[in-house]
Amino acid sequence: MQHGGSIYIMTNSARTTLYVGVTSDLRNRVIQHKEHFYKGSFTDQYNCTICIYYEHFGRIEEAIAREKEIKKWRREKKDKLIALMNPAWEDLWKEIETW
Repeated sequence: MQHGGSIYIMTNSARTTLYVGVTSDLRNRVIQHKEHFYKGSFTDQYNCTICIYYEHFGRIEEAIAREKEIKKWRREKKDKLIALMNPAWEDLWKEIETW
């Protein structure tokens, strides 16, 4: 059985730190970040609670490959990717929470 997946980018309120992640359940994963579910994790330490970008894939393997690709990029390239989907870098939680 194949399951889809998503990649996403979280940031802090100052938009100075980026975290790129992959998940099979974007809604619940963003909730975990917002609630600091994993104490001591990177996103907990840097207060990355704002989802500013995501992409969906039909297979989790595709999402994992895309996450690895984006993680290798310089900050400037990540910034451009985010700006294409979300020019104001707003929290996309309102889109995600209704899934």
